[in-house]
Amino acid sequence: MSERPQGEAAEIVFDAVTKRYPGRQQPAVSSLSLTIPAGEICVLVGPSGGGKTTAMKMVNRLIDITDGDILIDGRSVRSLAVAELRRGIGYVIQQVGLFPHMTVAGNIATVPRLLGWSGERIAARVRELLELVGLDPVHDRARYPAQLSGGQRQRVGLARALAADPPLMLMDEPFGAIDPITRERLQDEFLRLHREIRKTVIFVTHDIDEAIKMGDRIAILEEGGVLAQYATPEEILARPATEFVARFVGRDRGLKRLALTRLCELELLEPVTVRDGEAVDAAATRLAASELDFVIVVDAQGRPVGRVGAAAGGGVQAVRPGDLGPHAGLETSLRDALSIMLSDSARPLVALDGEGRVAGVVSYELISRALAGGTAPSPTTARTEAAS
Repeated sequence: MSERPQGEAAEIVFDAVTKRYPGRQQPAVSSLSLTIPAGEICVLVGPSGGGKTTAMKMVNRLIDITDGDILIDGRSVRSLAVAELRRGIGYVIQQVGLFPHMTVAGNIATVPRLLGWSGERIAARVRELLELVGLDPVHDRARYPAQLSGGQRQRVGLARALAADPPLMLMDEPFGAIDPITRERLQDEFLRLHREIRKTVIFVTHDIDEAIKMGDRIAILEEGGVLAQYATPEEILARPATEFVARFVGRDRGLKRLALTRLCELELLEPVTVRDGEAVDAAATRLAASELDFVIVVDAQGRPVGRVGAAAGGGVQAVRPGDLGPHAGLETSLRDALSIMLSDSARPLVALDGEGRVAGVVSYELISRALAGGTAPSPTTARTEAAS
C-alpha cells in the first residue's frame, strides 16, 4: 500500500471470505464475495448477528480471516505487515477513540508522525483537515477532547482518519451515538467531503435509512454473514432480491426511494413570478396556462418574498409581500420536500437555488410522477456528476 500515489482510492474485493470462531457451529461471515469499486461508499447493513462489523474488521486484520481473502487493488491483506496495512487505512468508530491526553492537533497528527512526516508538513495537514471538517484551525487545534461536543469529537475522529490521505476508510457506525440533528448534519458533511476526496469507504450501520442515504452500494447481510443482496440503493428499493430483503428494507420502500433524489435532479414546474409592486395582469395570464394556482412575489434579485393565490374569476389577488409557504433548497431530497409540504397545509413547495432565488416549484403530482417513473439516478451517478 505504500507504493500507491497519495490520495488515490482503492478497489476492494472480498473473495469468498469466511470467519469461524472456535466453539460456534455457525460462521460469523459465510463465503462473502463482493467488489467495491475505487472511490465508492459501500454500506454493510443487516440485523444483529449479520457479521457486518466482523466483515469490516477483517479488512484491516483486527479480526483474522478463516478462509478466502480480501484484496486491496489486487494485493492480499494477508501479504502485508499489519502495521503497514493499518497505516494505509483510515478508521472511524462510534466511540471516536480520541486520545484524551492529546490536543486536537496531536490526535490528527498520530499517523503522520508514525510515518515520519516533517513538523511543517504535519502542521499544514492538520490545518487543512480542520478546515475541511468545519473546525477552526486556530482555536480548535489546541483544545482537548473533553472540551469538545460529541459532534466536534466525531469531526476530529474523521480528520484523524483522513490525516495520511489513505486510499481506504473503514467507518463502524460512526454517527450512531450522536443526537439526530447533529447526526444528519455530519452525514451531509461527510457526503460533501466524499465528493471532494473520493475515498473508498466501507461503512457499517444497522440503520437502513442511513444505508440508503450514505451508500453508493449496499450489502445486506443475513444472520451468519450471508450476503442477501448487493446493489445500489435504487435497485434494492425497486427490486428486493429476497423476501428477507423486502422485510428488512420495510413496507415504506416507495417512500425511501424518494430519499435518493434531490430537487436539483428533477425537471421542476415553471414558476409564475411577479416583481413586488408590479401590475398583476401578465402574471394572471401566465397563471391561467400553468399547472399552478399561485404567483410567487420576488424582489429585484429574484428572491421570493411571498406567494399570492388565484382569485375568483381567474385573476390573482392583490400582490403584496406575504407568507412564502413551504420552500427548500435544491439539495433537498424528495422525501424531505414531501415532509415539508405535508407540514404546511399540503401546498406546493418553492425550490430555491444556492443564492436564494426561485428555481422552480414542486407539486405532489411531480413527486408522484418521479416515483412512478423510477427515473431517479442512483447516488453513484449523482455524486459522480457533482464531482465532475
